[in-house]
Amino acid sequence: MQGTSPDAAGGRSLVLLGCGKMGGALLEGWLASGLPAETIHVIEPHPSEALTTTGVRLNQGLPDAASVAILAVKPQIIEEAAPELAPLAASGTVFISIAAGTPIAAFEAMFGAETPIIRVMPNTPSAIGQGISAIFGNAATTEAHLVMAEQLMAAVGSTVRLETEAHMDVVTGLSGSGPAYVFHLIEAMAAAGEAEGLPPELAMALARATVSGAGALAAASTEPADVLRENVTSPGGTTAAGLGVLMQDLPDLIRRTVAAAAERSRELAG
Repeated sequence: MQGTSPDAAGGRSLVLLGCGKMGGALLEGWLASGLPAETIHVIEPHPSEALTTTGVRLNQGLPDAASVAILAVKPQIIEEAAPELAPLAASGTVFISIAAGTPIAAFEAMFGAETPIIRVMPNTPSAIGQGISAIFGNAATTEAHLVMAEQLMAAVGSTVRLETEAHMDVVTGLSGSGPAYVFHLIEAMAAAGEAEGLPPELAMALARATVSGAGALAAASTEPADVLRENVTSPGGTTAAGLGVLMQDLPDLIRRTVAAAAERSRELAG
């Protein structure tokens, strides 16, 4: 996991609206990297017991000014919850949203088009510091704002910048929803092993370790994925036989899978 600067919030207060799984993962990363708990204001109507012991300012209202406000509530309630932060817009606060499917224009309508607003799409491996977050800012966002957002999101993994907000829907379909595709792959591989005669527990253990190990190898290697695939595929061997079946259908299936998720993201954005 990349390091997060203790001064990532610019030396002023940070506001976190929502502290569920993703918000909680971010908070844990910030505190572990040295961000002072007393500078973090958390608004969470249903705080966990662990949250109450962190030393953050929990449900104590908004500070007079904040460097950044993170909107980490579910997309279904973003329009209801976000206006609570509106008083911060006049103080130069940068707003960062990790709510899927909510476009920047919706936040500009709430906080003003002159307000720096950054949209971020993380994914669930962020819970263990292995996520990847895509970032895009509106016209009011400066390079310094984007760097701050990258530092804050580094608490849960790596970051990439997007050239256009339109790419956010594709990112949602690829990396945002992608962990579920990989989990289903594990299910399918385990079921195939079981169908060939392995005990269920053994088949699942092998599938889990194979997928997680291959992912770790891909992350650690400088070789592209096709070269890694070729490295374990001997001509006429067992892997080649399996790939002969898989490669007939998988590329098109994954393309249609990502396209369906991206299209649903566009629909949700309205």
